[in-house]
Parts: sequence; C-alpha cells; structure tokens
Amino acid sequence: MRRVVVTGLGALTPIGNNVQEYTQGLKQGLSGAAHITHFDASAFKTHFACEVKDIDMQEFIDAREVRRLDKFTQYALVVAAEALQDSGLELDRIDMDRAGVIWGSGIGGLRSLEQEIEENTNAEIPRFNPFMIPKMIADIAPGHISIKYGLQGVNFGTVSACASATHAFICALDNIRLGRADIVFTGGSEAAVTRAGIGGFGSMKALSQRNEDPATASRPFDKDRDGFVLGEGAGCLILEEYEHAKKRGAKIYAELAGGGMTADAYHITAPHPEGRGASKVMELTLQDANLNIDEVDYINVHGTSTPLGDVAELKAIRSVFGDHSFDLSISSTKSMTGHLLGASGAVEAVAALVGMQQQFIPPTINHFTDDPEIDSRFNLTFNEAQEKTLNVVLSNTFGFGGHNACVIFKKL
Repeated sequence: MRRVVVTGLGALTPIGNNVQEYTQGLKQGLSGAAHITHFDASAFKTHFACEVKDIDMQEFIDAREVRRLDKFTQYALVVAAEALQDSGLELDRIDMDRAGVIWGSGIGGLRSLEQEIEENTNAEIPRFNPFMIPKMIADIAPGHISIKYGLQGVNFGTVSACASATHAFICALDNIRLGRADIVFTGGSEAAVTRAGIGGFGSMKALSQRNEDPATASRPFDKDRDGFVLGEGAGCLILEEYEHAKKRGAKIYAELAGGGMTADAYHITAPHPEGRGASKVMELTLQDANLNIDEVDYINVHGTSTPLGDVAELKAIRSVFGDHSFDLSISSTKSMTGHLLGASGAVEAVAALVGMQQQFIPPTINHFTDDPEIDSRFNLTFNEAQEKTLNVVLSNTFGFGGHNACVIFKKL
C-alpha cells in the first residue's frame, strides 16, 4: 500500500486561532475555559466552556456567506484555508479528481437547528429558513471545503461522537493507501457551546460544575475531577501520498503510519471499566503501523477529566504497553482546550504533530491532587510542558456509543 504523509496543518482552538498561536498556548499551558459569552448560561448548572475567542469570521469568509453557514462549517473553512497555505499546494497543478475532503463532526449545526426551533415553535405561521437544513447537516462542512477549492475526489463526513475526526483521518489514510486519492483535506470541527449543548451534556452530569474557577475545571487524572469542559473549534491535516509530496518538494511533518477502529459494545456513554475496546484499538493501530510498543514515545490521550474515563484509559495503556507505559510520555491537551467533541481528534493530532516537530510534550494542566486509583509511575506531564525527542506519537479518541479510534504518526 502507498505511504501517507502530513503536509499541512490548520487549527482554530480556545487557546489559539491558528497553529502558531495554538502551539504557544500548548507550551505555556494555557487554559481556554472561561464564563460563556455566546449566550446567558446563568440558568444552567455549568456557566463556562472553552470558546473560540477574538475572531471575526468576516476576515476569512464573505459576510453574506457567514449568514448561510453554521459556526462549525465556518470553523472548518478557516482551518482548511490555513492548512492549504501551510502545505504549499498549488491547486492549478494537481489533479482535482484525485483530491478530496473527509471531515468529522459529532453534532454538526446545533445552533442553527436550535435557532430555527426557537423562532418557529410559537409562530402562528412558521417560517423556517431555507438554509436551515444545509446549515445543520454534519456532512455540509466537507461539501463547502470541496466547493471552495474545486476538490472533486472523495467527499463525505464521519459521525462517531468524539471519535469523528480520527475516523475521518483513518478513512482518508485508507483512500490514499488504496490509490483512490492523492490528497485529502481531513479533520473535524464543532460548535456546540449553545444552550442545547450545555443543557444536554449538563443533564447527563457529564460537565464540570466548577463555576467559581473555570480555568482549573478541566483536570484530567486529578483526584477531584468532576467532568469535562465543553469546547469548540476545528483542526485540519492535509494528507498526501508520499511520492506525490516528495515530487513537489513538500514540507513533511510526519507519516500517518496507521490507524485502528473498535467498539466497546458495552454502554452508550460509559467506557468499558477495564478499557477493553481502548486496548484493542491501540493494538490494532500498532499492528497497522508495523510498530512495536517500545517505539512509541508519546500518547495524546482522550483524557476528558471524567471519573470513569481517565482511569479506564490508563488501564488500557498499561494492558497494551506493559512496563513501557511508565517510560513513554502521556498528556491530555483537553486540560487546556476543553473537549471539542467531534473535533477533538483533529486538534489533538495537531498538538501531537507540533510536539513532534518542536520536540516537546504538551502538559496536562490543572493537576493538584494525586488520584490513588492512578499508578504514580505514569508520566502524565503534569502542569508544565516537557522537552523530549519524539519519533512516534499516538493519539486516542473515544466517543459516546463506544466508538474508539486511534492513529499513529511517525517521523520520517
């Protein structure tokens, strides 16, 4: 099978509006959590989230188009443009029939649907916006990216809750490996910091309620963690067939060496307590990449800051990696960005790749109290970034419904 490499990156996150800013935020251990500004959240038990900040979409997208696009699609277009520029691709010199888009979103245009319901529920004559459906459907983001750039190859969306973007990566990997495409724009975007988003996740008791100190609310692996912090944003990778990239002299971040997909088949929201599905997905990813456990230097974990999930994931890592679990580095960047749902895998892959490029481990911030259920021998990169030589990095994502997806990047 053909080899696949990463030649472009784009990021829009709660701690940085492009890859450069995001990288600095990761190094500094910034928290993106603050009281919600998108709407009045005072009626809810959680009043805070990790919002995208200080960005005017009209600087990137025509004002008329902004009104016709949900934020999750706006975010997708912003990061796709950054990744394209970063890649150095000249679109007039590539075969558009062999260039495509595969994009993940767990929820899609939630605010667009919410707004139409609010405006029409009690209306004597309901007047739904003709753009409502194309604004809310989760597959519309890859559609808009392909239309903007004329990409006429493979094009679809992946929906697997918090594993959506990583599933998109694996589908893109396989399409290039099998010769169906040479270039794929792939990633994920989410914009679920809305009344329904906060209300829905809050009613499940999934969200932290640390309203007095939002900046420290996302605390993976800490004894006093009380749920995740909802985030928003997007990430994009340009994946390219290796020989195609080499021929044009492209800058190559890393090889996307393998991916794995499994299901817990256990519970709609809770992980398997022993992390069986998580263990298997990491094993399959290593097999697909033809790598040994002792070659992995760093794992960007799912690490949402939930009482059950954090412990189950570390059990899975211990099961797969044995004593090497204590030699490799582990961190959860959700401690800084919050949980971007379907976009998580995208922004976390970017974090892993810039870490590999600049040889550092992003920290797990907000660690205050050790959890007695967690083995102290794990290097969870608490509170400060660490310098480290990185040649192989692995990224985990797990979604409601028991969906598990994992990818591994290798330095060339």
